[in-house]
Amino acid sequence: MSRVSPFLWFEKDAEEAARFYVSLLPNSRVDRVSALQADSPSGPAGSVQVVEFTLNGQSWRAMAAGKLDPFNHAVSFMIEARDQAEIDRIWDAILKNGGKEQQCGWIRDRWGVCWQVFFEGYFEMMATPDQAAAKRVADAMLKMVKIDKAALEKVFRG
Repeated sequence: MSRVSPFLWFEKDAEEAARFYVSLLPNSRVDRVSALQADSPSGPAGSVQVVEFTLNGQSWRAMAAGKLDPFNHAVSFMIEARDQAEIDRIWDAILKNGGKEQQCGWIRDRWGVCWQVFFEGYFEMMATPDQAAAKRVADAMLKMVKIDKAALEKVFRG
């Protein structure tokens, strides 16, 4: 069966970014770092670095190959944390490493990659048949920067 996995193009520091990402989540590791052994539009043989890593069991790849397109909100990566402590730990780690907070649970890391840090069960709240509860959750979430799990659970219950 075919596999699909994220592949990120960094101007530089792909290995540093991968090592940071694997520090955030369990069951994560850098699997291999290699250099492209051919000349490419990005530079001579050996100048392009490919990093293979695993984030919470999911295969990822990143490449440091010079400037191309900047990361933007059109693609983001969602982390569904177990609890508020995990949300806080991940959020704070990204911030302390040069990240920038954004609205509604989004945070941009120092390389420009956008992450959404939520909790397991949030999307079930949003999909509830109780439209009034879903609206209360959405209204509260839209006022947040970092997600507050307890506050969202409270408004969900009414």
